[in-house]
Amino acid sequence: MNPNAIANLRRPDSLQPLRRPPNLTLHCGAHAVQIEQVSAVRTPEPTASWQPIPHDQLIRQVETTLAATNLKIGTTAHSLTRDGLRYFGLMEVHRRQAESDDYCWVLGLRNSHDKTFPAGIVAGASVFVCDNLSFSGEVKFARKHTRFINRDLPQLVERSVGRLMDKWHDQDERIAAYRQCAIEDREAHDLIIRATDVGVCSNRLIPAVVREWRKPRHTQFESRDAWSLFNSFTEALKETSLTELPKRTEALHGLLDIHVGLAKSACWN
Repeated sequence: MNPNAIANLRRPDSLQPLRRPPNLTLHCGAHAVQIEQVSAVRTPEPTASWQPIPHDQLIRQVETTLAATNLKIGTTAHSLTRDGLRYFGLMEVHRRQAESDDYCWVLGLRNSHDKTFPAGIVAGASVFVCDNLSFSGEVKFARKHTRFINRDLPQLVERSVGRLMDKWHDQDERIAAYRQCAIEDREAHDLIIRATDVGVCSNRLIPAVVREWRKPRHTQFESRDAWSLFNSFTEALKETSLTELPKRTEALHGLLDIHVGLAKSACWN
């Protein structure tokens, strides 16, 4: 699968630090679009038991909620599949007062008009140097397209963004713990095999992960620690569709969190 690279679609905040925009990738037939194209998608008529919402309603609700917090929106990316029936998006989120030198938070948004999956948000991180994405199941919501979704959506988004702010420090601690945990080749090879057991990757991706571990393409990951191994996985997982990436990287967090002595995170089903 050849990814469609999406970069620098929108950068509304002139105060954001200058850096190379992340290359947010989407797969499995998704094609990059502008927000105007998302807004132009026709929403199907509701039924007695099914209440679809416009794709851009979810986007605008997240933007409105973030505007009322101490968080700022950076680069965003949008994609549509199945003739607009399914929407997937990515949104960088930065703290106003400070941010990491090498990664930031990312919100993954999804919505469907074909009853495939509920409207939802999942939070994670984007590593600047390699544009790798990972997601954490600690901050998420999914709301089925049933009666009262329009009433419930603002509260659900506000709750998710509030949890994101609460968990930001936890993510910083997680990455610090990964960096402080030295790993020998024997341990790395064992974790790579165990990763297939918990659903991080298929056997097909094992050679790619091993190559990244043995000879990282980015010098920042040449140190032999859990952070380097984590990025070996996420580099290989760039072939994974955005729909599958959350549960795969959450499983990866669970595996490495146990290895370094942290609690295991949940999965986005």
